[in-house]
Amino acid sequence: MQSRDLFVTPAPRWYSIPSGRPFLDDLARGLCEALGDDLPQALILTPTRRGARQMAHAFTDQCRAGALLLPQVRALGDLEEGEPPFDLEHLGLELPPALSSTRRRFELAKLIKAHYESDVPLNARTALEMADSLAKFFDSLALEEIDASDRLDRLVHDPQLLHEGLGGLAEHWQVSARFLAIAVDLWPKRLKDLDMMDPSQRLVTLIHRLGDQWEKTPPTHPVIVAGTTGTTPATARLMGLVSKFEQGAVVLPGLDLSLAEDVWAQVGDSHPQGAMKALLDRHRVSRETVNTWPVSIEADRARHARRRVLNEALRPAEATTDWRAQIAALKAASDTAIRDGLQGLTHIEGRNDEETAAVIALLMREALETPGKTAALITPDITLSRRVTARLSRWGVRPDSSAGEALIHSPAGRFLHSLLDLILEPFDAVKLLALLKHPLCRFADERDLNTLELKGLRGAKPRDAAEILARLNKKEAFEAAALWQDYTHTTTYYETPKTDLSSFVRALTVWAESLAANAGQALWRGAAGASASALLSDLMSEGRDFVVEDDQVFVDILRRALRSTTVRTGGHTHPRLSVLGAIEARMFSADRLILAGLEEGVWPQAAEVDPFLSRPMRKALGLPSPERRTGLSAHDFVQSASQPEVWMVTRQRREGEPQVQSRWLWRLETLTTGAGEHIPTHPQWLDWARRMDGPLSAVPEALKPAARPQPAPPVEARPLQLPVTQVEMLERDPYAVYARYVLKLKPLDRPNEPFEALRRGTAIHAVAEKFAADDAPLGEAGVQVFCDLLEAQLRAENLSEAQLALQRPLFPLLAREYVAFEAERRADRPRLLIEQSGELKIGLPRGPFILTAKADRVEVHDRGVDVVDFKTGQPPSPKAVIAGFYPQLTLTAAILKYGSFGGFEDVHRAKGLGELVYVRLGQDVVKPRLVHDKKNPLTADEMADRALSRLKTRLTQYENPKQGYVSWRAPQYRMERGGDYDQLARLYEWHVLGDREAESTSEDSE
Repeated sequence: MQSRDLFVTPAPRWYSIPSGRPFLDDLARGLCEALGDDLPQALILTPTRRGARQMAHAFTDQCRAGALLLPQVRALGDLEEGEPPFDLEHLGLELPPALSSTRRRFELAKLIKAHYESDVPLNARTALEMADSLAKFFDSLALEEIDASDRLDRLVHDPQLLHEGLGGLAEHWQVSARFLAIAVDLWPKRLKDLDMMDPSQRLVTLIHRLGDQWEKTPPTHPVIVAGTTGTTPATARLMGLVSKFEQGAVVLPGLDLSLAEDVWAQVGDSHPQGAMKALLDRHRVSRETVNTWPVSIEADRARHARRRVLNEALRPAEATTDWRAQIAALKAASDTAIRDGLQGLTHIEGRNDEETAAVIALLMREALETPGKTAALITPDITLSRRVTARLSRWGVRPDSSAGEALIHSPAGRFLHSLLDLILEPFDAVKLLALLKHPLCRFADERDLNTLELKGLRGAKPRDAAEILARLNKKEAFEAAALWQDYTHTTTYYETPKTDLSSFVRALTVWAESLAANAGQALWRGAAGASASALLSDLMSEGRDFVVEDDQVFVDILRRALRSTTVRTGGHTHPRLSVLGAIEARMFSADRLILAGLEEGVWPQAAEVDPFLSRPMRKALGLPSPERRTGLSAHDFVQSASQPEVWMVTRQRREGEPQVQSRWLWRLETLTTGAGEHIPTHPQWLDWARRMDGPLSAVPEALKPAARPQPAPPVEARPLQLPVTQVEMLERDPYAVYARYVLKLKPLDRPNEPFEALRRGTAIHAVAEKFAADDAPLGEAGVQVFCDLLEAQLRAENLSEAQLALQRPLFPLLAREYVAFEAERRADRPRLLIEQSGELKIGLPRGPFILTAKADRVEVHDRGVDVVDFKTGQPPSPKAVIAGFYPQLTLTAAILKYGSFGGFEDVHRAKGLGELVYVRLGQDVVKPRLVHDKKNPLTADEMADRALSRLKTRLTQYENPKQGYVSWRAPQYRMERGGDYDQLARLYEWHVLGDREAESTSEDSE
């Protein structure tokens, strides 16, 4: 059949463009050849708006050598937007206008809250979520043209249904059926009161009226319905009418004309051909009367082989018993039939999401190396497509994504999301800074904002605005205090009385505008700002009288809206790269197609959980089964997988969870393996993707990781005074001493610093000091005194009532342990020196070096002088102390022996050193640990002398200008959370990636 004979064949005219052919290109070329100068008079109906736009692009590609007047291309799902000459406005003149989707959502939520029976009260958020499911139910009824009133009533009351397996419905399904019966009855009445019409019902009515008009007066111009499978009765009826027009035709996507008749008879809803079989059966059209689209008739043997292999792999389960015979038949026709079918088809399996995204991005980027070559990713997994887009950004490439971007990921969306965070936690410092430093915030460029952060928001989480203001005033940061008061004034806009959703949104909008730059206008600029403005405006107008219980419910509602609202920016995308959803790709083709997300539950997607209807209930109502959706997804897969170059990408784990390959891929592998063939894998792409994120084997000088730092500042800049606690750092991490005492860098408190453990430790130290200094009583009286002192001290440390309630049950346990410890230590009535300071001068060439200490407790006994240090954490082991890496106690003892100490006299020094004791003060335990033990033959005097000698040696080393302050000299004694200066030292680079040169030159431990 020649392409000019398109309308010469007798009606009805049904055509099919085979899978693997570029659907839109073939359709456009065929119409151009068949219609010639009559092309502008034609009307082409596609299933979606995107299909209509792509159709226009396909026609444009046909006229690169000259001008071309395009035909009318319209979407069946968008008949409301009429443009001459295809203007259907007159068809709906007497019909009420369609209810907006937002208005319908709130009206249905109100209906649910008023009539749904539940033991648990429904809040606004839950009602809206259920409204979405109810809207889908009404859409299904409208599109399938089902009158469910009587059927829902029968589900609950008709005893005949006992024989159909529905009489034993669980109680909650009976409640759902009763509610749906009410909803189906009340919804039309509510629409009548509003003088509006359900959008799905109006669409179906318009399609039927168009069909009625064409049935009475068939159009005289060409009419083509292309790309749809006619799953709804209204669309199916219209397709049947068009096929009978004098210049009408229906073009199906990928009808399998080669499937054996006995197998075709077994095709069900879940089969890729299921929807088209139902359509043809509806119109009593046999496959023999369906012709291949003229320009699609080609002798591409490999492409035909691919279709044959895919169709055999996805044949109905009942027909797979003769797979061996089919394989034999394929091989009888050609020894290489299956191998030819697999040519150009590749399967790659990544380990996780990131690796999979890296492989896909690499495949798409490599396609650009060939001039004019196009590549497209097709996946229903939006998260994976966003990962791929992020990976492509490393090359400065951005693909054209049909999914757009969620509003919450845009600057305007993040700004609004920050406000929602502060509604629930108004004084969370991190969230406050996220808002105040947001580029759209008018405070972002204020010079006093850093002062506000450093002096008001860092440290413990503030309780209220007054505490932040007090911090600023105490530190004389008056300009920052004024800025803080300016911010707190804006919060009053949200604190107005609110009841319904409209008032909540209005209050949030006023608050947002008071904070946004340019008098609030910066928030509404650009595509994201326009989307945010439209969303809030819609919620304000449609959310009237929709009661919202509290701030938490409102925040949940708006967060969901920010996530579900899509921003389509357009432009700034690469013209040869696309990211599409599975449905949108039905009529799309590219030189390289990447099918990703081929895991069960992703593609095909798992059946949605319907809160109102079980599977038997849907069947009883006449609604389509979930398998029909699976069949449509399978059809989309076959359409895409039949392209010349296809890469199927799967994951072993998705978001950390093990995955199972898609049933379609599994069946394809089963068939090909049975034939002695295998789907090509090309594992080198995985290797290349992994190497892109891995270390280089030959690292250029500019990319080598940083060496372990060991700065050597001038000797005169080095410190001449250190406390004994910092001598520990000089032993373990000299770089920290350099950063603190040479560079004068002090670590900042983090915002929302979790100070509870630190405050508790400070409080226990203070109580232990006061208990001993006041010579508090022992026994039960002492226990009570200790508990009272500890509670008072924790309150002074600003612990909240909730934190105190958690700590209070532990007070008696700790108190008894501590009182028992005190009783033992007081046995011979020693003299106590509490929190006294001392120092020792050590001679250096530059002058005296001053070693300082502040002892928690010094006990002067007749037998000698004990040094006691309290630790709320785990104290160091005697071995680590003797090795010299924890010299706090030993150097304190040296100061007692050779230096000066508050309250410590020569008569006390004459007694000599006794015990060096660490005392662990846990939550419910007080446990002393002597530095001297059976494995340590040294006395306290010897340990003090040894520590002092070691320090002198170390100080002498640092008098050498070439001696550097190496980072983490003794990594085996690193603190659990690392050091305050690890980032400055670039620890990750040289410690994790390796630094042999630096390690070879580092100091040896003594």
